[in-house]
Amino acid sequence: MEIKAEVLAAVREAAHEDKLPCAVAQELARRLEVPMLMVGEAANQLKIKIIQCQLGCFK
Repeated sequence: MEIKAEVLAAVREAAHEDKLPCAVAQELARRLEVPMLMVGEAANQLKIKIIQCQLGCFK
């Protein structure tokens, strides 16, 4: 999956100390009108950890 530059930039900007809350990632996906998977892949590429998952998958 090719990750849009605007998604990479938004994830980088929203992250704090290389961490991004799941709720923020979901909001980014809605605002940018991209799949959550793309936001997750962007976080992976940027070595940013998704935290505070509402499903309890990531801690």
